[in-house]
Amino acid sequence: MNYKDLRKEYILHQLDPDLMVESPIDQFRNWFDEAISAHANEANAMVLSTVSKEGKPSSRYLLLKEISERGFVFFTNYNSRKALEMDSNPYVCLVFYWRELERQVRIEGRVEKISIDESEEYFNSRPMGSRISAIASPQSQSISNRKVLEDKIKFLNEHPELVVMPEHWGGYLVVPECIEFWQGRESRMHDRICYKRNFEGHWNKEILAP
Repeated sequence: MNYKDLRKEYILHQLDPDLMVESPIDQFRNWFDEAISAHANEANAMVLSTVSKEGKPSSRYLLLKEISERGFVFFTNYNSRKALEMDSNPYVCLVFYWRELERQVRIEGRVEKISIDESEEYFNSRPMGSRISAIASPQSQSISNRKVLEDKIKFLNEHPELVVMPEHWGGYLVVPECIEFWQGRESRMHDRICYKRNFEGHWNKEILAP
């Protein structure tokens, strides 16, 4: 296979800055709803990029669980690699890509933990299997084999009274400072509209070259 010959033209949509709403959060909601309507595969899937205290970046896919005027919420293990990196450097980046609409959204911001009550409310709404997995898995840590996890899961299934939110699990809020909307266009002349938060907390909108 010649990888240099792999390419695709983007022809579905275009961006008009004058038609984009003033709030990038509302604009994101609009695009997210359109992604759902277009049956995008896991529309809430996003890449989270973090940077270690040594300056080494790492990325992984997570699922967005809440959008509010405050920002974007996801949940994870507080002892995981991503969590430890966010402890040392709270600046992160999120990326959504909706292939069905030829669209991408990139979000840069600062992360902070949400309240225990908010985390517990979401934890208790999850399927039992997901709750058990959150307790059983020492995320990002080395294990001797998968049976270690399977034994923990079996034990917790037999003792559902022990399935409560662990202290090492909870939610994070990404407070955005920059949100960029990308629309694929022909011949790689893509549309890019970026919202940046100013010192007064208001959003400024600008057009970026592709």
